[in-house]
Formats: sequence, structure tokens, C-alpha cells
Amino acid sequence: MTVLFGVFLLALLVITAVAIVRTQNLFVAVMLLGIFSLLIALNFFILDAADVALTEAAVGAGISTVLFLGALALTYEHERMVTRHRALSVAVVVCATLVVLYATFDKPTFGDPNAPVHQHVAPWYLENEPKYIDIPNVVTAVLGSFRGYDTLGEVFVVFTAGIGVLFLLSARPTAPNSRRRAEDESSGIGLREDLIPRIVGRMLVPFILLFGLYVQFHGEYGPGGGFQAGALIAAAFILYALVEGEERTLEVLPKNALIALSSAGALLYGGVGLAGILLGSEFLDYSVLASNPITGQQMGIILIEAGVGMTVTGVLLLIFHAFAARDQV
Repeated sequence: MTVLFGVFLLALLVITAVAIVRTQNLFVAVMLLGIFSLLIALNFFILDAADVALTEAAVGAGISTVLFLGALALTYEHERMVTRHRALSVAVVVCATLVVLYATFDKPTFGDPNAPVHQHVAPWYLENEPKYIDIPNVVTAVLGSFRGYDTLGEVFVVFTAGIGVLFLLSARPTAPNSRRRAEDESSGIGLREDLIPRIVGRMLVPFILLFGLYVQFHGEYGPGGGFQAGALIAAAFILYALVEGEERTLEVLPKNALIALSSAGALLYGGVGLAGILLGSEFLDYSVLASNPITGQQMGIILIEAGVGMTVTGVLLLIFHAFAARDQV
């Protein structure tokens, strides 16, 4: 039954991808991209990758869709140019498809216990995680402790990417007169004049925030962590901005506070690593943070996950506000 459902989802993915390419309405394309991300999240879920599924749903279907809509508000609704190299584009797509299909023939069978991934470090993680960290979610233990360097790099990649996007979006500053004229002509960005979305949005924002906090502090026991929680909390504030206006959101979290939040999250992660050195151990060794090494590991994971959530939330909201501050081109 699971295999049949997986095939059904794969067929829907192909249909959705073709529809995205074929449509000339960019708003429809954005909505289809959100549906595509949700279908991908369902595929991850049936493959027992709940953490990845939650990340895909929060980032791919949530934040990315909002940012695409923000970009769409700055341009036109329909595609303006048709490529003159259609034959070349088709050839590239066909060749890439053939390469991917050829690569799949060398993949191990799904669920094969003798697959290389199950013969490498995974058995060691499963065997030693209760002894060194002792939390129910092995994925969090691996990403937060055993592979803490990788996760630290990802945090700084997000932070650096946010800085790059902000530089790109601020390359053409908004003219004060045009900005003031836009504010006079409209009561704000988003859905402030639509009664039903505004009421529903007001009802959903507290629950999204609560779920984001749950994902943040429950990542040691179930699917979740700083990346997913940061995306969910940012989505709650973006929804609030859409239904109440950007200025109301900036009253709650000003841009300076978001910049400080993004920086503090990355610094918190790095500071936890340096604390291990100052206490006589190695960088990102959390076991020295408490008298009990297991308790120290758990404390370190909670702290670095908090740093991840802070950086992701701050960067995503800064990017959203940067989009909202620009005029339509």
C-alpha cells in the first residue's frame, strides 16, 4: 500500500512540475510550487524522514511561497518573454533526466539493511547515542552533537546568504516619495482589506507561534529543531504582516532587533563551542558544560538549537521586509 501511495505521489509530482513549466501565469506557478513542496514533504514522510518532511513543509511550502509572492508583487503577473531557444532547453532537460534515471539504477533497494549508508557510521550512532547523549531523537543528536561542525556551517551559510540577499535588495533604494505614495494609496501590504483572510490569519498566528516554540524545544524528543522552528516562527510574523500591515510587525520586531537576533543566534552557537575550549575540552564538546557529561550534551544541544532558531527567524524576516520595502518594477 505504501508503494502504491508513493507511486501516486510521484505521478502528482510529475504532473505538477509539468504544469509549473507550462503555465504563463506567475501567480499560478507560485501556488503550484507550494503544492510541489507539500508533495515532496509527503514523500519524505512516507520514507520515514519526518524531520526533513517538516523542514520541507515549513520552508518549501511556507516561507518560499511567501517570498515568491513578495517578489511577484514587485513584477508582473504573467510571463512576458518566451525563450527563443526552446529546442536547446528541451534537450538540456531530456539529457538531465536521462542522467538522473541512469544514476538511479545504481542505487540500493529501498529498505535494504546491507546498503552502504547502513554499514558506515549509522550503526555507531545508533549504538553509542544512548551512552553519550541519551535523547530519543537520534537525528537531533547527530546534527547537534556528532555533526555539530556541519550544523554550525549551515547556520553561517544561512546568515551569509541573508546578508547577500539584503545587499542585492538594497541595491536600488526605495524613493521616499514613491514609498509615501504607496502607503497613501493602500493601507499596507497584504490582506488588510480582506475580512475573511484577516480574521483567519489573526486566529492562526498564535497557534503557529505556539507550534514553532513546540518544535524548537521538542526537537530532542520528536521531529523538529531550530531550522524548522525558525521557519515556522518567521511564517507567523509574515502572516501577521500580511493581515495587519508591515508597519505593525515592525513595531513588534524592528529591523534592528532582527539584525541583532540573526547575529546573536550565530554567535550563541559559536559561543557554546568556545565554552568547551575554555572549560578544558574541544570546540563544540558539550559534555563539559555540566558535571554530568550526558546533561552537558543535552544542555549544549538546547543552546545551539536556540541559536539556529534565532538566526533562521531573523534572516527570513529581514528578507521579507526587504522585499516589502521595494517598489514595483
